[in-house]
Amino acid sequence: MSDADKAENKGEELKGKAKEAAGSAVGNESLEAEGKGDQAKGNVKQAGEKIKDAFKS
Repeated sequence: MSDADKAENKGEELKGKAKEAAGSAVGNESLEAEGKGDQAKGNVKQAGEKIKDAFKS
């Protein structure tokens, strides 16, 4: 996994956490759900990259 991919995936996860927190703070369930989705997407991408790395070794 390249460092750029790691940073991008982590950034997506952190963006999702921020959206979730903001949605929760203002009572916006849609924004909160979108944040959870962004976190999940970042986690799935990270897992995929780790699997690729395992096969490269």
